[in-house]
Amino acid sequence: MFTFVGGVTGEWRIVRTDSVLGEPLPKASRVEVVNSLVASPPQGALWLLRGVTSNERYVTRGERELLVAKQPALGRPEAVHAALIPIRKSAAWWELTQDERREIFETRSEHITTGLRYLPAVARRLHHSRDLDEPFDFLTWFEYSPEQSAAFEELVVSLRTSEEWKYVDREVDIRLVRDAAA
Repeated sequence: MFTFVGGVTGEWRIVRTDSVLGEPLPKASRVEVVNSLVASPPQGALWLLRGVTSNERYVTRGERELLVAKQPALGRPEAVHAALIPIRKSAAWWELTQDERREIFETRSEHITTGLRYLPAVARRLHHSRDLDEPFDFLTWFEYSPEQSAAFEELVVSLRTSEEWKYVDREVDIRLVRDAAA
């Protein structure tokens, strides 16, 4: 379980928040990433987003092996830029069967193939929230060095123009920088 606490304290300073689709989050200046459940907002918190890491869904054994081989660890000293992108998929997405979602996710949208092109420059971790009664289905966390900012932007644009993203009905894009003094 992870909790992202948006408020006035935290290691990560928010440099930009865009409501891409749907309702925005309250404006916070910092984010703390907590590797546990934070049940109630601490002082100064404006929002809490919770998710669990889980097994990779929609991937084949070969794709998983490629991801594991190329995926860098989070927390690399040079990776001082981050993005927290919570998304919610539409009811139409969840009405599809698992194999229909897989067909859209990878075969037609090439989500994994696209992501692999940006590894190891961009580290990522996916948090599942749908079954936790949270406002988003997924919380995507990315870390990268300043030199990889353009590559990260390419990745985001590529994913947002895929067929899969037609099923997103809420998305907030939060860009962050880890301050040396934080």
